[in-house]
Amino acid sequence: MKRSAFLLVLWFGAPPAPAQTAESHEARGKRVVNEALKALGGDAFLQMNDRVETGRAYSFYREQISGLDRATIYTRYLSPAPGKLEMRERENFGLKQDSGFLLLEDGAWELNYHGARPLADDKFAAFQMSGLRNILYILRQRLNEPEMAFYSQGSDMFEHRPVEIVDITDADTNTVTVYFDARSKLPVRQSFRKRNEQFHDFDTEVTIFSLYRDVGGGVMWPCNIRRERNGERIYEMFADQVQINQDLKDNLFVLPADLKVLPKGK
Repeated sequence: MKRSAFLLVLWFGAPPAPAQTAESHEARGKRVVNEALKALGGDAFLQMNDRVETGRAYSFYREQISGLDRATIYTRYLSPAPGKLEMRERENFGLKQDSGFLLLEDGAWELNYHGARPLADDKFAAFQMSGLRNILYILRQRLNEPEMAFYSQGSDMFEHRPVEIVDITDADTNTVTVYFDARSKLPVRQSFRKRNEQFHDFDTEVTIFSLYRDVGGGVMWPCNIRRERNGERIYEMFADQVQINQDLKDNLFVLPADLKVLPKGK
């Protein structure tokens, strides 16, 4: 080193190290979401065409059990479309599995021995909203939608484990906040707000995902799903069996021709 350069170092100190670019909130959010997709099974998760979940379903009112039934939930994914819930779901309850719901992309019915009653418009809209904001549906169907944004809110603790928190916002500015386990990378909690038309305020809807298991081909799925509203538990499902890619047929997702159609619910 020349004497002049050496004196400059002594006088001003060593030159700073090259600056390292910090990961942006957007880049971190996208990375966390991509890691979650990989942890769920990656391509195998994306190629999950249908699913059958069998177990026990509980409903709650003011934190007290108000209903308990044996449940089987059939789900089939359709071709993705931006901002639309493209899946069909059949929910059967009871020992005879003769009551439940049929939930399609363009309508929904409550089924029992009386017949099929179309869901009220607000209840159907709530089903669609919840489905569109479900992180597992987002990861399977919505990641490539235009203007879908992922924004990291940093890290925190949830139920004594470290999590990464990401806000996911779609083109209609609907946002769901998702907690991802920092170790397993799997989603463990989500929340969003929705307007309560009756009281003219907002409800906070929370879903907790746990007991992930490999349900085939490396696809991970939560066998315990709990839903809360404004801090109170309203629904919980414990699945003792989950099967995927069962080639579910169209006749499972149509109303029987001999079933009486009742007036729309209120």
